[in-house]
Amino acid sequence: MGWRGLYYEHKFPVHIFRLSGIYGPGRSVLDRVRMDEARRIEKPNHLFGRIHVDDIVGVLRASMAKPDAGAVYNLADDEPSAPGDVIAYACELLGVDPLPAVPFEEAAKEMTTMGLSFWRDNRVVSNRRLKDDLGYTLKYPDYRSGLKSIVDAGG
Repeated sequence: MGWRGLYYEHKFPVHIFRLSGIYGPGRSVLDRVRMDEARRIEKPNHLFGRIHVDDIVGVLRASMAKPDAGAVYNLADDEPSAPGDVIAYACELLGVDPLPAVPFEEAAKEMTTMGLSFWRDNRVVSNRRLKDDLGYTLKYPDYRSGLKSIVDAGG
């Protein structure tokens, strides 16, 4: 039985949160660029969503203030983006030279099965329900505002 089954079969008041790529201080592309572990892989039309840890906390608080048993929320920012764009912006914020673009086909030769699974599909979801049902306004509606806040805070 999945989490939704607890609600449907036993009326246990669960909320389900589906999280996009989580980032925040100490866990972001900024850290990977600084440690020289980032690669700017380019795959045309490949997008995925992200969510800042502060927005995760905000949504959890909003859901507790406005409970709706059985509800499912997609936690993602407003701007699904290409991973290469995010890395390029991180380099810009850190004042380092942009990383060279590596075509996906070339990078895939060295990827693990898990790494390849990330690149298989787009990871784009709607966050409309957290806005409409919970009235939540994202503190960081896109990766640029989230990454900039980390840099501005010294992270």
